[in-house]
Amino acid sequence: MQLITPELGLIFWQLVIFLLVLFLLAKFAWKPILLSLKEREDSIEGALRMADEAKLEMQALKAGNEKLLADARRERDQMMKEASTMAEKLIETAKTRATEEGGRMITQAREAIQNEKNAALAEVKNTAAQLSLDIAERILRRELSDPAAQKQLVDSYLKDVKLN
Repeated sequence: MQLITPELGLIFWQLVIFLLVLFLLAKFAWKPILLSLKEREDSIEGALRMADEAKLEMQALKAGNEKLLADARRERDQMMKEASTMAEKLIETAKTRATEEGGRMITQAREAIQNEKNAALAEVKNTAAQLSLDIAERILRRELSDPAAQKQLVDSYLKDVKLN
């Protein structure tokens, strides 16, 4: 029964030891423990604040990245549109040049054909004139008085001309 009901001396000494331990803890341990708890609380608070700041910064970076992507897409679309326009202009210019060059070549060919035709006609005229002169010269040399002989001479000359 003594273990269940402590005596007054035991209670006194337990109280003295408790107060002594309490005093020693208050004198030496409470301040460092409270300081370390305060430091830990401050570091946790700082880490939470930094995490919030990092989160805000990440959101700002994400918004900036989205804006940059939108600008890049817009610029790409504009460049594609300009390239398409330039390609169409180049094609149109090439078509125009080809049409002009073709027209110029056709005109030159027609002029060349006309010049050749004129030259051939001039040569035919010259040849006909020369033949006429040759025939007249031969007729005059003979001085034929007989019309039948003249007709026969002209027929023979015409046969010569047709053969050549």
